[in-house]
Amino acid sequence: MLLDVFPDPALVIDGKLQSAEIDEFIYHESLVHPPLLHHPNPKTVFIMGGGEGSTARELLRHKTVEKVIMCDIDEEVVMFCKSHLTVNSKAFCDPRLELVINDARAELEKREDKYDVIVGDLADPIEGGPCYQLYTKNFYELTIKPKLKHGGIFVTQAGPAGVFSHTEVFSCIFNTLKQVFKYVVPYSAHIPSYADMWGWVMASDYPMTLSPDELDLRIKQRLNGENRYLDGKTFVAASTLSKAIRKSLDNETHVYTEGSARFIHGHGNGQKHKHA
Repeated sequence: MLLDVFPDPALVIDGKLQSAEIDEFIYHESLVHPPLLHHPNPKTVFIMGGGEGSTARELLRHKTVEKVIMCDIDEEVVMFCKSHLTVNSKAFCDPRLELVINDARAELEKREDKYDVIVGDLADPIEGGPCYQLYTKNFYELTIKPKLKHGGIFVTQAGPAGVFSHTEVFSCIFNTLKQVFKYVVPYSAHIPSYADMWGWVMASDYPMTLSPDELDLRIKQRLNGENRYLDGKTFVAASTLSKAIRKSLDNETHVYTEGSARFIHGHGNGQKHKHA
């Protein structure tokens, strides 16, 4: 495993860009704050993956949050980030954070606790990769959903979401979650370091329909510090997908299973390969 932090700084593992300090706030604010803000009172959160600590950092900015479990399988990556990513030092030292080194699926299944929000900050589904099974209908139905409390929300990163790239995995992750949850919200943002739009999907059995003003009010009331990227209008824009992508998502029929998985192909700086 190759671990590097470049002067600008960026985290690179095995030659693949994980996160660049210059724009990681776009990814992590987009992943964390929509589900936390749409939940009426999020107190407990489980992160699948998230080894660099940035997801925990954003979660712990929420005043209502009492406990965050961060479960990442790669101890070497976690310890490296804990030592070198100073922007996340405060999060790693926060007493509300419980760090667990384990497979996220195994950890969720063995725990009896339920959570207000579960966050999938996972590696992309790559053929032969460590976690494509964590994007399947069975996993969502049999592991994720039973571990959510009343009113609970699940969110996952969902790969490239550009006009041409969204059919790799974004559309079928969206469609798969639609088979399991009553309400599913796909959204996206441009991340320069990934050289593409990036997608997330939020899912719940409870409506997630806050207005921009309501989101801004919750940001003001609940968050310590100021977001650099996400506010109410930004989220409404992010979840207003283009006509071409909306039509594609509406017509998507593929359901992600272990036997009919879709994978992101190709390597290099255009792909996010976070370790779960």
